[in-house]
Amino acid sequence: MSFYQGLNGPAILMWFAVLGGLMLLNELARASKWTGLGMYVVLPAILSFALWPRTAGPGTSMNDWFHWMKVYSALAGCVGFWAIRYFPRVEKSPFARYFPPLILAVNILEAVVRDFQCRGLDGIAGGIPTLGGPWNLMNGIAGIVNIITLTGWMGIRAGKGRSRDMLWPDQLWFWIVAYDLWNFAYTYNCLSSHSFYCGLALLLSCTIPAFLIKKGAWLQHRASTLGIWCMFAMTYPAFVDSSRFAVKSSNDPAALFLVSLASLVFNLGVLGYEILVIARTGRNPLKQELYTHLRSYKAALPAEGPGAARG
Repeated sequence: MSFYQGLNGPAILMWFAVLGGLMLLNELARASKWTGLGMYVVLPAILSFALWPRTAGPGTSMNDWFHWMKVYSALAGCVGFWAIRYFPRVEKSPFARYFPPLILAVNILEAVVRDFQCRGLDGIAGGIPTLGGPWNLMNGIAGIVNIITLTGWMGIRAGKGRSRDMLWPDQLWFWIVAYDLWNFAYTYNCLSSHSFYCGLALLLSCTIPAFLIKKGAWLQHRASTLGIWCMFAMTYPAFVDSSRFAVKSSNDPAALFLVSLASLVFNLGVLGYEILVIARTGRNPLKQELYTHLRSYKAALPAEGPGAARG
């Protein structure tokens, strides 16, 4: 069983460069209100008119509904989270509670629809070699479970400090790992020739900061790195399609099945744990934060302490 073909030294080095570059640009974007505005609003406004009609137009692997919707939905999340961080009226409004889980659920659902669409394919889809099968159905179900297991959005708020990161303390490591497994399986199933970068490197570029740099801010890191990657891919699609650094999936049915199985099993495990916590604590995940008793929840709010959520 093989996962990728064409792996070589330059591609591996470039993978680390992509990972480091995404993390660095994410840190630049979160440094201040103005760097975020430039990264999420000014830059994509310029690219939308100056470059993308040519670089992501007909004849490229970016010329389909999914890629165009993905770049703008990711940037919409970035702008919304930026507003929650820097404008107190927005932070205290219902927008801050419902927009983050909504935009996240929409992004997951976009990929779920794509997985289901690819189930019966065997050939080129959107310029990308695609082999459909039961793995698409398995991972689509895993994505739906991933949405169901979202909890604690009523505790979303801006943190303290200069960067005022948007914190979601109830979004803990096990949900993040479940998301990463699901999203990697999605990219491997449906974006096979891109998944070495937009799967592995992109997912780690937001997971590493969430675990080691700023806990509780995973969704902010995810939206930022996804928006940055989508802008780069729309500007230079040849990087993942035909450059010397391009790495293609093997499209091995065994590998496709394995990654989707891992995604489904882990997401079902998170759902089972959530049900167990609800049964033991009596908490309502639609109205309360669910995991306030866990150490990892408390670690997400070191300056504010546990249980400081609004509402």
